[in-house]
Amino acid sequence: MVDQKPGYLSPGFRTPGDKVHQKQSRAAIVRRRKVVAVIALVALAVVAALTAFVWPGFAVDDEPLPEVTVTAPPPTPTAEPAELPEGSTEFLAAMPDSALQLVRLEAAEDSAWVEDSGAVEAWALTYADGSEGGAEVALVAGQWADPEAAGEVYDTLLGAAGEPTASGDVTVGGEPTGSYAVTPGGAEGTSVVLWRNGTAVFRAEGPDPLVQDFYQTFPM
Repeated sequence: MVDQKPGYLSPGFRTPGDKVHQKQSRAAIVRRRKVVAVIALVALAVVAALTAFVWPGFAVDDEPLPEVTVTAPPPTPTAEPAELPEGSTEFLAAMPDSALQLVRLEAAEDSAWVEDSGAVEAWALTYADGSEGGAEVALVAGQWADPEAAGEVYDTLLGAAGEPTASGDVTVGGEPTGSYAVTPGGAEGTSVVLWRNGTAVFRAEGPDPLVQDFYQTFPM
């Protein structure tokens, strides 16, 4: 029998307090590892975000977004055009019933271009939307014996109209057949479009930009 000194414990002996202390130590280590793992994941996420969006910015798209242009359909008339006078000439019959939302409401002979400018024939026409006080374009159309005579009249009318705000060539099938010019109208907010196409000369006056759109869609 071996005597043991009071208070001495053999190496293989553990008290209940030692076991509790070991469990608490292991739990603390596990918690620390979890905290370190979470911190590491957060750090990686921050680095990835900075790399993608700040520098060098792999995720940033430097290309501008394409512009989307929505083109509205051209306006169409809601009123009915007036009948042409009986015995209309081929030139007058070629005047369209409508242009954009405007319809032909009146057609009468224009004696000024015939008597003063030597036109073979000339007509004053009114194109309007048919509503009371609505949009209206006044058109004068004349035809001359040859392109040279029509060109002289066009130049005279353009010289009296003032400084053009826009001008260019009139083309048919890619070939130039005349010229056009836009000048200020007699009232504020209006314009005059003067153009020549072969032997014909046209003068349209009305609110801007409607009168310019009218010219663009007019088939002559």
